[in-house]
Amino acid sequence: MPMKNPPTTTHQQKQVTIIKGKPVFYEPDSLKAARAQLMNHLAPCVPDEPFNSAVQCTVKWLFPTTRHEDGAWKKTKPDTHNMNKLLFDVMTDLEFWKDDALVVSEHIQKFWVNGSVPGIYIRIEEV
Repeated sequence: MPMKNPPTTTHQQKQVTIIKGKPVFYEPDSLKAARAQLMNHLAPCVPDEPFNSAVQCTVKWLFPTTRHEDGAWKKTKPDTHNMNKLLFDVMTDLEFWKDDALVVSEHIQKFWVNGSVPGIYIRIEEV
């Protein structure tokens, strides 16, 4: 199932509240929705066996637009490293790998697409 719009909510949007004098971190609804969207779209792609050695990961985030040239760099927020944090956390939860610490090399790009299919392209290779 194609992803209409990649999520723009990132892991950095966790919130904190104080309960009985202690900080308690929680995910706002927008972050829960982004996590669920990624889980739903990635679940059918989970490998039969999780990666358990060093991997390099290429991630291309493709955002729909009608105002930019197809394939133009997306130079606005969210930041690539913040987007990948939530993505890799979800991939860890789904057991793409034993631990996202196994990702030793990352290549992250984000583009505007006008006419192309929006979504997230992910390639994982053992190194």
